[in-house]
Amino acid sequence: MKSDVVILFTSRGARLFAYGFLSVILALYLDSIGLSKRAIGLVLTFALIGDALVSLWITTTADRLGRRRMLIAGALLMAAGGAAFASTTNPALLMVIAAVGVFSPSGHEVGPFLSIEQASLSQLVAADRRTHVFARYVLTGSFATAAGALAGGAAAGALQRAGLDEAAAYRVLLWAYAGFGLVLTALFLRLSRSIEAPPARAISQGMKTRFGLHRSRGAVVHLSALFALDSFAGGFIIQSLLALWFHLRFGFDIASLGALFFAANVIAGVSALFAARIAARIGLVNTMVVTHLPSNVLLCVVPLMPTATAAVVVLLSRYTISQMDVPTRQSYTMAIVDPDERSAAAGITGIARSVGASVSPALSGMLMASTSLLGAPFFLAGGLKIVYDLLVYRGFKAHKPRAE
Repeated sequence: MKSDVVILFTSRGARLFAYGFLSVILALYLDSIGLSKRAIGLVLTFALIGDALVSLWITTTADRLGRRRMLIAGALLMAAGGAAFASTTNPALLMVIAAVGVFSPSGHEVGPFLSIEQASLSQLVAADRRTHVFARYVLTGSFATAAGALAGGAAAGALQRAGLDEAAAYRVLLWAYAGFGLVLTALFLRLSRSIEAPPARAISQGMKTRFGLHRSRGAVVHLSALFALDSFAGGFIIQSLLALWFHLRFGFDIASLGALFFAANVIAGVSALFAARIAARIGLVNTMVVTHLPSNVLLCVVPLMPTATAAVVVLLSRYTISQMDVPTRQSYTMAIVDPDERSAAAGITGIARSVGASVSPALSGMLMASTSLLGAPFFLAGGLKIVYDLLVYRGFKAHKPRAE
């Protein structure tokens, strides 16, 4: 069991490292091969829609067909998608590939991996350690994303100085992304049967199951709707578009962007460790809301800053608290459902987040095409996220896990 935990943490790190460098170069790569800002937004939207559909199929069948098997399928789709994306510049084909493969324009988790790994970790560790383990899991991902962003920016800059044009340099990193999909495949092949789901309670007690859920269906649907709203808001300022915004607004080059998002993700990762301590005192739902609200106010302030330095300071200040809700949200979802619902619950709430985020990048791309509306995505994202925080508190403040 301990070796399975190590493998799951290692796969998280490898995957988020790849997502980190991809998120920094993806929109810039599409810009370098001649796509319009609107087309870039559409490609990112197709990527998120595709991730949602892939996740829906894999996560709702993982407990029945095998978690290990489904993780391997997701890793192979990641490898195939990266290779295909690097092999064409046709906008229509790029949209199709983005929908079929597994890509992360945001630098955060996409696809089926997170949901299945959350369910597996919940099974491998004691309930009273779940939030702490998830906090370290988030920390691992944040550090890996940070390192990936830094490495991606540095590598792209080095390749350009070596004589490659922008598109060719970014294409090398897309091939590297495909290689990470193969690394994940090798890791998942080493997992044991300890991660597989326990016998289904629904079958043994004659309960009706739909999409892998039974007793907790109502709570999961409610959470999914709220998470979709949060992700719709976050989709306006995913990391790829943040990189493009800093490039357009302040002229940041690829190396500067890599350094910026390295710092942002390191700060976010460290903050996740404090989330577990806060949750132990005030509860999971309270932690989700209290830490998230002020971060969204700061998000609205970023485009109001007159200088690059001021904008960076405000953005990094936001990252000190913006990700504290992640381990608490994940732990809360796992705590209020039955063990045999965990993959499905994590998958469905994750899919809701992907669907919610799938439309807004295209809208953000259209807004950013206009100089006068360049800051609008920040206001939309921050305002909608504040609404989400208030609705979460109202809907779930009384629905506490047994441990609380």
